[in-house]
Amino acid sequence: MIPVTCFPGQKIAVLGLGRSGLATARALKAGGAEPILWDDSAEAREKAQTEGFICQDLSRNGAMDGITALITSPGIPHLYPEPNRVIAAALALGIPVDNDIGLFFRSFATQDWEAYDTPPRVIAVTGSNGKSTTTALIHHILEAAGRPTQVAGNIGRGALDIDPGIDGEVIVLELSSYQTELARALTPDIAVFTNLSPDHLDRHHGMGGYFAAKRRLFAEGGPDRAVIGVDEVEGQFMANQLAEGAEDDRVIRISSGQKLEGFGWSVFARKGFLSEWRKGRQMASIDLRSVPGLPGAHNHQNACAAYAAVRSLGIGPKVIEAAFHSFAGLPHRSQLVGERGGVRFINDSKATNVDSAAKALQAFPRIRWIAGGLGKDGGIKGLVPHLGAVSKAYLIGHSARDFALELGSTPYEICNTMARAVAMAAAEAESGEVVLLAPAAASFDQYPNFERRGDDFCAQVQAVLAG
Repeated sequence: MIPVTCFPGQKIAVLGLGRSGLATARALKAGGAEPILWDDSAEAREKAQTEGFICQDLSRNGAMDGITALITSPGIPHLYPEPNRVIAAALALGIPVDNDIGLFFRSFATQDWEAYDTPPRVIAVTGSNGKSTTTALIHHILEAAGRPTQVAGNIGRGALDIDPGIDGEVIVLELSSYQTELARALTPDIAVFTNLSPDHLDRHHGMGGYFAAKRRLFAEGGPDRAVIGVDEVEGQFMANQLAEGAEDDRVIRISSGQKLEGFGWSVFARKGFLSEWRKGRQMASIDLRSVPGLPGAHNHQNACAAYAAVRSLGIGPKVIEAAFHSFAGLPHRSQLVGERGGVRFINDSKATNVDSAAKALQAFPRIRWIAGGLGKDGGIKGLVPHLGAVSKAYLIGHSARDFALELGSTPYEICNTMARAVAMAAAEAESGEVVLLAPAAASFDQYPNFERRGDDFCAQVQAVLAG
């Protein structure tokens, strides 16, 4: 735990008692504050109370009297589409609103660091797609290199739930736009921006607000090194703003598909090869085509981001290359579940929108595609240009029939359930094909989350393989 010591003896309100909320309450208490907690869920409040915390409805008149600050969980709206009523009350009263990420950056460094040979460092990763894989890959490379490291934030543990930093340690944080938008302190040593595509637009009031939330990590965070994906204009703009010129190697531009040779420092992947260039010279090259845990151009972009981040720490290309090959990938993100008769079964349940599904569909040459669920605005029309590798689609869930109308000439079967889709795809797949779950839809029609949907896919695949 990272004790939050900046509020000794003060009453601090904590709104939302999920993973980050309870970790925040514990950290505040350890630092000498008096946390006052609330969550609309009676079950969450009961759990907090069993730990000895005071729960009080913060929306009642006078509930905020004597409160010094309000710490809110990332999923609770604070501005758009409209502020939560408790946050609105804090704003009206002038009570500072923060989140656990802001508290982490205010609390992580301690006087103990003065005795360290190498102070702990923080790498923070944000972007629309690939954040989790990039974060996990950085963490994996650091472990392979023998560096002490912890991973937290939007993946794994809450940021305040990790252990205090030790000599030479590197903390890797995955940060969502919800987390970067509100944090009152953002001071990573290295910040990574993977890419940008439309998401959470109602929460950020459009693409401009969404990009602005991501940009805060760099513009207000002031990292020593910025790793910026420049495959979209927003990334190009941000890299341009942060760098003093093309030769400024404090900004490392990364790309999957573009050749980036005219910059002080760049890392890019083309035709399956990662290249590092510095000041007009190629420094290293890695063949990514045979790396099983990083299939497809989108994962090659993740590899470039992770490579650039750890190279900033002085880790050598050979160590990074070896770590790439031992990286197993994350569950539900291009996860190899099994193989039979030359047919691979890939779980990409995290592909909940058109953009992420398009990247999955471009990663394999011959696909039996399982898609569907609770469709999002716009359906899957945007995937039509990426269906050339799809032998047949197997559609499930609430939007199965809507998706079928948008597939054009692509053969399809309306299966409704995961069990039927997996069984049919496995029976019809030929050697060299991939049975790919990339739903392009939310899971909430049939499952509580994308993880449970992916788990069901894995269970059905294992049943097929055992049959």
